[in-house]
Amino acid sequence: MTPPAEDAWLPWSPREIADRLAGISAPWCVVGGWALDLWHGRQTRAHHDLEIAIPRSYFAEVRRAFTGFEFFTASNGTLSAEPPSADQHQNWVLDPIARVWRVDIFLEPGDDTTWIYRRDPTLRLPRARTVAHTTDGIPYLRPELVLLFKAKAMRPKDELDFAAALPNIDREWLDELLRSTRA
Repeated sequence: MTPPAEDAWLPWSPREIADRLAGISAPWCVVGGWALDLWHGRQTRAHHDLEIAIPRSYFAEVRRAFTGFEFFTASNGTLSAEPPSADQHQNWVLDPIARVWRVDIFLEPGDDTTWIYRRDPTLRLPRARTVAHTTDGIPYLRPELVLLFKAKAMRPKDELDFAAALPNIDREWLDELLRSTRA
């Protein structure tokens, strides 16, 4: 099937993705701008999409949670129905009836206990230190790590996210992360 336009997003909410993934064994978490808003406890801006991250080894299990949906690998500005290669990490989930994208699933290195920064695999942390949960149990990437990813290409929305998070993040940890990584 031909995918819809790349801007045809009607993303699920973090609560909807948490409900869809209830009962799977894969460690997952909301990442990107939504992760920051979960940390803030409120939505601070509009979100074009919803991104989650999982260890690559759990991709088959997570795919099974999306029966009836189609997966497209997003890489270098193109979408393909082919499974992702080892160097590809983005997978858009298409609702074939509504013809809209619902979630972007990032395949990350690491496992149940170890989080590995995809852009610099020398940065490894206990998964328990990298993921927090909302009061109703939605897992999200800690804000310092979200901002580490966003630091690579600061877009206007990333600058807004940084400014909103700055007063309450662990600034020393973020500075240490930025100094210690290659990207």
